[in-house]
Amino acid sequence: MTKTEYIIAELKDQYTQDDNNRPWVVGFSGGKDSTVLLQLVWVAIKELSKKERKRNIFVVCNDTLVENPLIVHYVENVLEKIEKSAVKQDLPIKVKKTIPKLQDSFWLKVLGLGYPVPNNKFRWCTDRMKIKPTSHFIAEQVSENGKAIILIGTRKSESITRARAMKKREIRGRRLTRHPHEKNTYVYAPIKDLELEEVWGIINGMPSPWGGDNSELFKIYSDASSDDYECPTMVTDKKHTSCGQSRFGCWTCTVVKEDKSMTSLIENGYEWLSPLLKLRNEMVKERNVSANRETTRRNGKKAVTVDGVNQGNYTERYRAELLEKLLKTQKKIQKSKKTLQLINQQELIAIQVIWQRDLNFNYSVGGIYDKIYNNGENNMLNSEAKQKEESLLKEVCHDEVKNYKLIQELLQVQKSKELLKRKRGLISEIEKTIKRYLE
Repeated sequence: MTKTEYIIAELKDQYTQDDNNRPWVVGFSGGKDSTVLLQLVWVAIKELSKKERKRNIFVVCNDTLVENPLIVHYVENVLEKIEKSAVKQDLPIKVKKTIPKLQDSFWLKVLGLGYPVPNNKFRWCTDRMKIKPTSHFIAEQVSENGKAIILIGTRKSESITRARAMKKREIRGRRLTRHPHEKNTYVYAPIKDLELEEVWGIINGMPSPWGGDNSELFKIYSDASSDDYECPTMVTDKKHTSCGQSRFGCWTCTVVKEDKSMTSLIENGYEWLSPLLKLRNEMVKERNVSANRETTRRNGKKAVTVDGVNQGNYTERYRAELLEKLLKTQKKIQKSKKTLQLINQQELIAIQVIWQRDLNFNYSVGGIYDKIYNNGENNMLNSEAKQKEESLLKEVCHDEVKNYKLIQELLQVQKSKELLKRKRGLISEIEKTIKRYLE
């Protein structure tokens, strides 16, 4: 029996054990290891009779909303084929995509709240953008079924560190180990003993059971960087924090000094990714510039070094400048990729709400958007109704600029609270605005 046949037999045995209510959650990134894992699971389930296929299998893929667009396009096509083929082949396999909550998205944190982009010392992204979305889905399954089993495509041969971590959690004679953080959740790593060559052997030698084209995956890898580590896009454990060394991660990743995968892809014919790499490099370079940072953090705590370098959140000015750079980058890429969005409208509106809540009236998201796209009709914030409102307000104020601005800011404070559906603190913010004008 070959190693592949052994894994398939083991999967069949584990799947058909007595407790068939516990769903399987297969972490799927679209990369080499998760592809092999899902292919072997698929083959194993296909070999079972219809009566034995009682357990639901969820193929979970996490989208941070800032993934490499090339990989997003590939994964979306694969997930579509998986979904259609599962139905056609009458298999209990369902696709589930998870995304971070709006308040946890990358651009809300950076442009809205002024979080400095992540680095090794302040790595706020993994937990909010990867762990939480998937953990929420797993919690739902546990609540509904009592327990859940997560299948991961990790392998011991990936690195010495990974091998040690896996060995530490292993329980002799048992396939499943308890999840370190999620209650009533177990972890299963069927391909843990596969070597890299065996992974590629399965990808190149076994036809995709859902009708995919694995040669496309092979080409993406060959065009990317030389390291063989794959950053998982379905993360359930804080120890999965090696995105800095990843082949396919977020295009905004600033944890490492250089994005080798993006650079290699550009050198191998994907020139349209160049604006993304340029912006990413600028964010790394500008992260610790004192002029871009406040003297305090959002909690009010002082954040200035003994040398006088500011280390607080990003300033209003820099956030506005970074938003302008982002939209310019988006517009440039849309010349060849018309439907590609680097930031969505919901995020843009939420950022404006945060700015208004923070009494930041010096910059307007709608104004910046309109400046870049040079078309008022495209501005989701500068509607015709808003323009009429501003005209009437100026008329009532008899063109007294100071009075007009005060009333405008008070209205914006009220509107921001309505959009956030939170009235708490409204009176306090109104008082702050009036006091600032009186002073």
